[in-house]
Amino acid sequence: MVLPAVSQQRQELFTKGGKMFENIEKVLQRYNHLSTLLTQPEVFNDTKEYTRNIKEKNEIEPLALTYQSYKELEKNIDSAKQLLNTGDDDIKLLAKEELQSLEKQKETVENKLKELILPKDPLDSKNVLLEIRAGAGGEESALFAGDLLKMYLKYAEKKKWHTDVLSQSITGMGGYKEIIVLIEGERVYSRLKFESGVHRVQRVPKTEASGRIHTSTATVAILPEADDVEIDVKTDDLKIDTFRAGGHGGQNVNKLETAIRITHIPTGMVVACQDERSQYQNKIKAMKILKSRLLTMNIEKQTSERAQDRKNQVGTGDRSEKIRTYNFPQNRVTDHRINYTVYALNSILAGDIDEFIDTLTAYFRANELANVISAK
Repeated sequence: MVLPAVSQQRQELFTKGGKMFENIEKVLQRYNHLSTLLTQPEVFNDTKEYTRNIKEKNEIEPLALTYQSYKELEKNIDSAKQLLNTGDDDIKLLAKEELQSLEKQKETVENKLKELILPKDPLDSKNVLLEIRAGAGGEESALFAGDLLKMYLKYAEKKKWHTDVLSQSITGMGGYKEIIVLIEGERVYSRLKFESGVHRVQRVPKTEASGRIHTSTATVAILPEADDVEIDVKTDDLKIDTFRAGGHGGQNVNKLETAIRITHIPTGMVVACQDERSQYQNKIKAMKILKSRLLTMNIEKQTSERAQDRKNQVGTGDRSEKIRTYNFPQNRVTDHRINYTVYALNSILAGDIDEFIDTLTAYFRANELANVISAK
């Protein structure tokens, strides 16, 4: 299903003679100029000049050749339309079939042009740390956090991704105050990066005796997993404390101090892990969480469009700050960023979220493309 706003924006960007084509036309002209230039003896015999020009030509070649194919398709489509309007019945039938084939080819090439013009996100191939926390709504919000956890775990299972719980805090009714899960697999971040934010649920909670519908929230954060080469944490910058792991409701279930609390002194960032029986394993998991949070913080500082991204996306957990609503009475899930609604709540909570992810990706890529074009 294609979002109407996305379709309209796509149509505006790919209108013949529009801003996008003005910019790509310049790329094609530069490509043709370089192709001619590289055949000139004075350039060919100048190693430094030749190397510089051949490098530039190779960089823009995929976009230039794809656009050439697009222009050829446009010409063939125009010819087919003329035959459709002027030919006899047999020719019109053939022209109609040819036009349908050409239009499909054109759509494929348009999509390829979009991919080529957009900058690549270096984080897309990364594994992620999924952080879910209860927000507004007390015990009901913790139960809803558990529902979101099941949704993402089922989605990960469908994608054949591996999941590993790094840290969790479970409430007395089996909900989650907080849980952090490492998800490993192919291009996990590219699929989940738009899930960050406040998720809102509207339903009659298990804790409500009168049958009234309540609104509660949980926050989701998607953090790219940090590699050791990306984040170098100095031992001197860490304060490491040990304590006894606790069970549900804070009850002590471990007489040994296996739980780990790590404080990153320069930033004041604190991470605690207590789920493993070994202090060593808890430390490994805590360091993984710390490094991913530090990587995200560094990315936000270095890249203006990501500035305070995690803080802005997650917010405070207040009911008014929501990206998505799960309404049980109406069997409805709505993403408020794109005003997109699906009436299949049970299916969504069972992990069938590709439709939302695909639509969000299309929407944000269209916006990104518009920004790239306007900046040229």
